[in-house]
Amino acid sequence: MQMTIDTKLNDFKLRFAEVKDVSIILEFIKELADYEKMLNEVVATEEILTESLFEKRIAEVIIGEYKKEPVAFALFFHNFSTFLGKPGIYLEDLYVKPEIRGKGIGKIMLSFLAKLAVERNCGRLEWSCLDWNEPSIEFYKQMGAIPMDEWTVYRVHNKTLDKLAMKFNN
Repeated sequence: MQMTIDTKLNDFKLRFAEVKDVSIILEFIKELADYEKMLNEVVATEEILTESLFEKRIAEVIIGEYKKEPVAFALFFHNFSTFLGKPGIYLEDLYVKPEIRGKGIGKIMLSFLAKLAVERNCGRLEWSCLDWNEPSIEFYKQMGAIPMDEWTVYRVHNKTLDKLAMKFNN
């Protein structure tokens, strides 16, 4: 039996995802990628997500259900702050279907993750946001988030990641 978590919004509940949710998780990922104009970059499959989320348990997913229908998800994982000496939660994706926005679902999901971070003795809840995504930036600021303008995200991926890995000689 799957445990649901009641929220302040009538007919909206949260739950931790299970293997049977992989197809809806992938659907949410694709919808978010489409919104971010990055759908062509999605290479995740149900098999990859099953392995990463439920076999290796690299990340976790919260599903938001409105009137028993999945309408939102948050995918997150733990990172670690050496300065704090504590783990943190990094929110990779938060997505609410467009037709259900404006009901406070995003706020509920973000505040649930903050509660989870506190319960797990984490020092931080962090995420990244695209510069052009003004609605999300405004939403995050209203929730009390502060932009880390003095930090720049760097990434090594694809062939560059392989090339860098080959530089290590052991």
